[in-house]
Amino acid sequence: MIVSPSERARQIYASPNGDHWHLLFDPTTGHSFVRHTGNVASGGHVTDFSLATFLASGRNGPEHQELWRLIATLVGEDGPRPGLRDSA
Repeated sequence: MIVSPSERARQIYASPNGDHWHLLFDPTTGHSFVRHTGNVASGGHVTDFSLATFLASGRNGPEHQELWRLIATLVGEDGPRPGLRDSA
């Protein structure tokens, strides 16, 4: 996976076939996005998705479930944890 020095990445999911999904944050733009890197056998293509596009895609794959799980860890019953900012 290629990540610029200004981007921060966290792996969301790695499939058994070698595909990888990462959650990235670019502090230059202030935006987070999902990067899918296909496995070598399929050409290793890299595709970036906005969070809205990725989560609204209508798919219920393990990569989506893992991102929802990660989001749930950031927000408790009392709302967002201190230090989290609204990206609206």
